[in-house]
Amino acid sequence: MSKSKDARRVAANEALAVCHSIRTSPRKLNLVAQSIRGLDASKAIAELSFSKKRIAKVALAVLQSAIANAENNHSLNIDKLKVKEAFVGKGLVMKRMHARGRGRGARVLKPFSNLTVIVAEREE
Repeated sequence: MSKSKDARRVAANEALAVCHSIRTSPRKLNLVAQSIRGLDASKAIAELSFSKKRIAKVALAVLQSAIANAENNHSLNIDKLKVKEAFVGKGLVMKRMHARGRGRGARVLKPFSNLTVIVAEREE
């Protein structure tokens, strides 16, 4: 007796990819996610490939993973894919100490983020 299968988080014509613990702040990653929201998949890949932001390479890998999931797992046509959603969540925050003058210490926060990309097949 096996347990019942969970319902899908997205619709039948959609696929998603999630990347946890990306070493950047959610505010910086959201600037990159904002640049690809609503674009066609090919235009979004071009946008991230030529972006000067360091974190754009990680976002590009997540987008390509979502496209691969759409093609291989859900049999969607990759020529009709568009980025339906790209959203950023807050991850853990490492707290470190930085030595300051006169025996004091200052707190250094090293935030992590989560990125979720959902691609959908558009109807024509």
